[in-house]
Amino acid sequence: MVTTPMITRIQAGKRMSQVVVHGNTAYLAGQVAVDIGADISVQTAQVLEKIDRLLAAAGTDKSRLLSVTVFLTDIRSFAEMNAVWDSWVPADASPARATIQARLANPAYRVEMQAIAALP
Repeated sequence: MVTTPMITRIQAGKRMSQVVVHGNTAYLAGQVAVDIGADISVQTAQVLEKIDRLLAAAGTDKSRLLSVTVFLTDIRSFAEMNAVWDSWVPADASPARATIQARLANPAYRVEMQAIAALP
């Protein structure tokens, strides 16, 4: 963890940090699945697990999500991704969200998610 006045970087690397906390807000880098050979449902679950861990490392959780951007390589997988999402996100705490079809860094990635959350 790297801390400078008013900014904390979690899992900081040469190119990016997995989380940057500024003030009362945590900004998560785009998260992708570990098992790139898996289908969209498994990849979505893996991404959401990573988001849970990173939010916890920042001192917050999914009930405090403000915004999530979902990148899908194939928009036709929207329903499958949403089925996993809907079982994960708290019904009374759904964030603002956008879903975009995009080419991702590795063609085997089916989904990537970037999130912003409030701290308690």
